[in-house]
Amino acid sequence: MNFRRLAIQLTLTWLTLFVLLPHALVLLTSVLTPDPGQLASYPMTLQAYGRLWDPIYAQAFWQSLWLSACTTLVCLLVGYPFAWSLARTPRVTRALLLFLMMVPFWTNSLIRTYAIKLILGNKGLINTLLQGLGLTDAPIDLLYTPFAVVFGLVYILLPFMVLPLVSAFEKLDPRLLEAARDLGAGPWARFTLVVLPLTLPGVIAGSLIVFLPAMGMFYVADLLGGAKNLLLGNIIKNQFLVVRDWPFGSALSLTLVLLMGLLLWLYARANRHINRRGGLDDSAA
Repeated sequence: MNFRRLAIQLTLTWLTLFVLLPHALVLLTSVLTPDPGQLASYPMTLQAYGRLWDPIYAQAFWQSLWLSACTTLVCLLVGYPFAWSLARTPRVTRALLLFLMMVPFWTNSLIRTYAIKLILGNKGLINTLLQGLGLTDAPIDLLYTPFAVVFGLVYILLPFMVLPLVSAFEKLDPRLLEAARDLGAGPWARFTLVVLPLTLPGVIAGSLIVFLPAMGMFYVADLLGGAKNLLLGNIIKNQFLVVRDWPFGSALSLTLVLLMGLLLWLYARANRHINRRGGLDDSAA
């Protein structure tokens, strides 16, 4: 009992010092007045929150949402069948494939982003291969485009989509698919009525794990997207380090935190609904 109480107290102390207090400081900074000399000063004002509705920042916010949504969709389309195949392989092979998937994380993501920049450049691997095969006469502009940003984000975040999906597929009872097949359900019916509903928690969890970090990876947009393809993280970084408008940067950061909280709330509601529906189905059976 003493160990349990100690563990809880240490956890609460850690969360208070390194989560609650920093967020409280960000909240306080967001309602202060910008000051080039002291970064932020009194009096308190809501001017920073009013600037969130500026068309320039609103457009950047929607562009960030769009790029993050595209990244999440591509990760889901690629990761779902891969996780399904991975979950159906023998345990030793599955462990080996998961290990190989995680090997790139031994290298810093910034270095891997620079490698992607070299691959997508006019003299990079893709353009060299296309010209060597005679498919193009001139290099294709892949770098500094939305495609490059999504490509880089998918490369970095794809494992975060695959891991929750693999866990969801491992919990899928194969006897349910056999029962559906015996009842005359075709492949598409088995997928839409059995597989997809039962793996939906993994889909939602993986989408959240990909979508939220994608909005803040400013270095990917800086290196691969140029100045025309910004994420919300780029704007926050510029407000703190370049413009030195800490109140507005704090307001943007809190906006991202609130968005994260909203998505987590939606995930909790969806997961509760799925569990309740499963319980009702079991009772009916």
